[in-house]
This record gives sequence, structure tokens and C-alpha cells, in this order.
Amino acid sequence: MRPEQLPLDLPVRNAMNAAGFVVSDSNRDAVAWLDRWPDWPNGILAVYGPPGCGKTHLAHVWQARSTARFLEPSALEHLPLGENLILDGIRLPEEHLFHLINHVRAQQTTLLILDREPPARWAVRLPDLASRLASVPAVAVLPPDDTLLAAVLAKHFVDRQVEVAPEVIAYLVKQIERSFVAAETMARRLDREAMARRAPITIRLARDLLSGEDS
Repeated sequence: MRPEQLPLDLPVRNAMNAAGFVVSDSNRDAVAWLDRWPDWPNGILAVYGPPGCGKTHLAHVWQARSTARFLEPSALEHLPLGENLILDGIRLPEEHLFHLINHVRAQQTTLLILDREPPARWAVRLPDLASRLASVPAVAVLPPDDTLLAAVLAKHFVDRQVEVAPEVIAYLVKQIERSFVAAETMARRLDREAMARRAPITIRLARDLLSGEDS
């Protein structure tokens, strides 16, 4: 590859709004639970699933309705008053998590927890915390079906401002691993390869990349 062909890592605009979110069988239950807000037991809901399955996107959609804040560990010493909160993939020390749950209950606000596993399965030693986590309703975001995987692929290409024909998306859905991480990785690799070749993204290019060929 000549130096002038080296692809650049250009900024990617990730659309995290409701218009960019696709409801399918794999996430329908989670969407229904978020639509129930603020009617969550004790003001807390957990959404769990594999990395890249759309949990954070769901949280951003809910954030627009609830004006919730994504919570950083550094904010634990001075928790905001009267604000809805989102805990995205952060496993807090047990004492801090116990304090956070009590804070949400006392403030009568809401807390959305995002994780790979439901809180009831977390290994905790504090009995009172274990009891509270066991009572948190938890809803899964499942691995994507064809409809959702195609939509996620299309979204990644749109975020990269790349036009890809529907037949290419359909081909990729049948060829790549059924995961959101694989969809994001493939979109990034195809974008880079297309820039390097100065060519559009086609089924042939996708087939070359998947097979390891360099035509």
C-alpha cells in the first residue's frame, strides 16, 4: 500500500438519539420497561446484555426523556440531589453502591443500571445490599436478530458517512458473527479498506475482507 493510500482515522459521529434506535424482538422488552418510567419498583431498573448490544444507546434515549445524568465514580462523594442517574457498566465498591441505592430511594428519583449481568447475580458480601439488588427488576437485551443486525450495520455506516447498498448489508448479516461488536468492527474495517482502495463498499470488497484475500 502506497503512503498516499493510507486511510485516516476520521472522527465518527455516533447517532445516539431515538431516531437512530431500532426496536426488534431482541430489545423490545427493555424498551417496554423504559417506557414504564417512572413507574419502576423502588425507582431502579437494570438493563443487561453483551457488550455493544445497544444498552448505552437505550440509556441515551431514556436520558432525553428523564434528563438523567451518567454517573462517574468521582461524583459518588457528592451525589446530585433530585436527579435521575445512569450507572453504565461501572461496578462500584459495595459500600458506595449501597449508599447510591439508598440515596435514590431517599430522593425519590430513579436509577438505570447497565451491565453485562443482572444485579441479582453480582457477587456481593453485604447482606443488605444483596437483598436490594435481588429486588431490582432486570431486563435483558438479547443478541440481535437479522433485522436488528442489519439496522446496526447500516447505522455504523451512516455514522461514518458512508453509503452502502442494501444488498451489501444483507450479505454481511449472513456472514459476520451475530454480535454488535462484530458489526461495528466490520463497518470500521470496510470503511478503511474502501478508503485505501479508493473504491466503494461492495459485496466483492466484503468477501475479500472476510476471506483474507487482497484483490
